[in-house]
Amino acid sequence: MEELERPQTFTFRGAWFRAGGQELHLLLAEDTTSPAGWKEPGKSALTGLAAHVALEVDDLTGARARLESHGVGLFTGPLERGDGIVQFYVLDPDDHLIELFERTGDDQSGAAERAPVRG
Repeated sequence: MEELERPQTFTFRGAWFRAGGQELHLLLAEDTTSPAGWKEPGKSALTGLAAHVALEVDDLTGARARLESHGVGLFTGPLERGDGIVQFYVLDPDDHLIELFERTGDDQSGAAERAPVRG
């Protein structure tokens, strides 16, 4: 697997890899959130993003409108990642976190830092 550079705004610990057309993003739950079953997620309960599935879409605004038309509201976002990608998160009916993202290629030099919230 090829190791990828993470956005400079991501200052929590982790590593990203690519194999073929797929990416695997690994991060430390103790920096960002709690896995299911942990008793006290702290501030990360508001942004619990460590354990999730991410899906790339061509039109994030359209995806949001379609989800909202089915009663699915945003959990958080949209957020600029700092590397030309915009993302938002929703919860499925069983409260599993799902990220949808779009590669906009826009300049996001003003994107907010994503620092550790735990650990």
